[in-house]
Amino acid sequence: MNSDEIEIRRLEVECHIGVPDEERAAPQKLWITLKMQPSQGFLGLQDKVQNTIDYYEVSLKITELAAQKPRHLIETLATDLAETLLTSYPLRSVNVEIEKRILPNAEYVAVKIHRSIP
Repeated sequence: MNSDEIEIRRLEVECHIGVPDEERAAPQKLWITLKMQPSQGFLGLQDKVQNTIDYYEVSLKITELAAQKPRHLIETLATDLAETLLTSYPLRSVNVEIEKRILPNAEYVAVKIHRSIP
């Protein structure tokens, strides 16, 4: 089994998120880190983008999905992102981390999830 991985680190997105209505009223910045393990390893890609996961396309999909609808929880967004990636791309597994600057005395709050194809 290969352990080849594609990582997008701290992709900045904007979305309406938060528990109170006032927090969801204006878009907020979140930072998303993805670690994606392709179904096929890097060996044999023949230096062709169509044989791998197009990380630019992934970044656009993630940005669009984050802005698509308001959510209360970053946990919900993390789950939505992982499910979308696993059904849209040939991935074995994905790790999603979302950072949100919300607590006054903390750099950020983060959630992390791991999902894989059984």
